[in-house]
Amino acid sequence: MGIQWPGQPFTRGELDVLGIPPSRLRRALRAAEVRPVVRGVFVPAHLDDTLDLRIASVAKAVRPHQVVTDRTAAWLHGVDAHVYAEHDGVPAVEVCALRWHAPTKVEGVDGRTRDLRPEDVMMLGGVRVTTPLRTALDLGCCLRRREAFGVLVMMARLHGISATEYERTLGRYRRRRGVVQLRELVGSVDPRLESHREAWVLLAIVDAGLPLPEPQVWVEIGGVPTYRLDLAYRRRRVCVEYDGAEAHAGRQAYDEERRGWLRDHGWTVIVLHEGDFSGEALDRWLRELRAALDPTYTNRRW
Repeated sequence: MGIQWPGQPFTRGELDVLGIPPSRLRRALRAAEVRPVVRGVFVPAHLDDTLDLRIASVAKAVRPHQVVTDRTAAWLHGVDAHVYAEHDGVPAVEVCALRWHAPTKVEGVDGRTRDLRPEDVMMLGGVRVTTPLRTALDLGCCLRRREAFGVLVMMARLHGISATEYERTLGRYRRRRGVVQLRELVGSVDPRLESHREAWVLLAIVDAGLPLPEPQVWVEIGGVPTYRLDLAYRRRRVCVEYDGAEAHAGRQAYDEERRGWLRDHGWTVIVLHEGDFSGEALDRWLRELRAALDPTYTNRRW
């Protein structure tokens, strides 16, 4: 007879109360009957990954005097700040203790202390969480550069934060480790970007010292907006697009038709893929973009 798993997030301790042994949980995890949401908290595998489920799961792992911070806070705000390799595991819940409380020692919870103001903290479903603004700025300091920029952009997009609002708050971070990186990044934030990887493309263009493109540009055919471009230079008729495996799955034929039309009508179309953000691949498309923006580039001696 199969076990009736709880219909909401649960911990190992709660299974002990129900008389379900740890060995049965391990078998259920291997069989994909149950999945971990955060470290030490599980749900039946058929439950959808919703914001409410995330909040309820994190609530199982934190104490009332703790504030969820950093990548866990970003996750609760709808932005995944974990790098690709971390998705194979279950990251710890990142929290800090409120003033006058000791950091947590609970297994699976990454605890520390942090000086937070009341306006830095909000409640989500009974869980204390740093606000989108505070979360984005903290991660802008502590993540690697392009991941930090992606978080700043996506938080701005999802929560209506402007680059000006980021810049206005920078004074509080004056002596914070990573503030130099944060200060360099916030001025380039554009909430019109629709994904982390589009943000990475823009950052690479900024770092190369090239003119800034315009995000989400519509190309009209017969006066009708028909094709939308990720990043474009209208006057030069140059566009840069990132083809993510998930976003473009099943769209290859459409993308080929669209890009064929653009090239036939005088556009230079530069297409990037997952491995094009470092090394020779990065240098290649940046050279192509530089040449497209300045036709005299290829005849110069550098």
